[in-house]
Amino acid sequence: MIVVVMGVTSVGKTTVGLLLAEALEAHYAEGDSYHPPANVEKMRQGGALDDADRAPWLEAIAADMRRWQAEGRSAVVTCSALKRSYRDVLRGAGPGVRFAWLTGDPAVIRRRMEGRQGHYMPVTLLPSQLATLESPADEPDVVAVDVAGTPREVAQAVLRALGASGNAAS
Repeated sequence: MIVVVMGVTSVGKTTVGLLLAEALEAHYAEGDSYHPPANVEKMRQGGALDDADRAPWLEAIAADMRRWQAEGRSAVVTCSALKRSYRDVLRGAGPGVRFAWLTGDPAVIRRRMEGRQGHYMPVTLLPSQLATLESPADEPDVVAVDVAGTPREVAQAVLRALGASGNAAS
C-alpha cells in the first residue's frame, strides 16, 4: 500500500507521514523534496503554483510511487494533492494508492503556520491553498482526518481509518 498524506500547507503532513511510515514499517518520501528549485523560489517569493508548475512535481512523485509498487514496497509520501486532477496523477501509480486527507480549522492551520520555522511557504499562501483545494470527501480511496489532536493521535486516526495495523503510532 502507498499512503499519500495530503492537505494544505501546515496541516502536519510531514510529522504525521513520518509517524505513519514508522508504524507501517514503510518507506517515507517528503513530497516537498520533489519540487524543482524554480517552484521553491516562486513560493518563497509568495507566488502560488499553477497547474503547469505542479505537473512535473506530481509526475516525479508518481514515477517513484510506480517504482515502489513494482518493487512490492509500502510507502508513505506527503503531497498537498489539492485538486482531484493531481490526485488522479498519483492514482495512476497503481491500485494500491490510498489518500489520508489531513484537514482542520483554517485558524488552527494558520497558527501552526505562523509558528513554523525554516519553511519556504509564507503564511500569505494559505488562502490560495484553501481556495485551490478540491474536497476529496466523495472519493472512495480517501480518508479524512481532523488535525486537532496531537500528531500521534492524528496518525492513529489515519491508521484506524485506513484499516491498517501499525506498531509505532500506538
